[in-house]
Amino acid sequence: MKLGYTITYVPDVAASLAFFEQAFGLKRRFLHESGTYGELDTGETTLAFAAHELGDMNFAGGHVHADTSAQPLGFEIALVTDDVPAAHARAVAAGAREMAPPSQKPWGQVVSYVRCPDGILVELCTPVGG
Repeated sequence: MKLGYTITYVPDVAASLAFFEQAFGLKRRFLHESGTYGELDTGETTLAFAAHELGDMNFAGGHVHADTSAQPLGFEIALVTDDVPAAHARAVAAGAREMAPPSQKPWGQVVSYVRCPDGILVELCTPVGG
């Protein structure tokens, strides 16, 4: 078994794709003509977005909408970069909310956190051991 997809439910799939393209420089792989599902080209594991209505259809009891939650969900997407301060500044300039500025961790990694307009929590970090 291997991790194939990380799918987050968002209010506007096209807007989430556009934000991740602008804020993090990721490339769009696919947007379904219905606008309810899209993917980014992130390497071996696909980062995808699905509309809240698909989540509500998949789960009889509904789901927590990250965009309306006052606090970030207990889940993050980590994007690895050699320049966390620049990536952090780019994300904030694109509309992300700073949750924690770049800081050096005791194990040597530089890490920051931003929250996207759709509520997704993103960790920006240097490679572990790098």
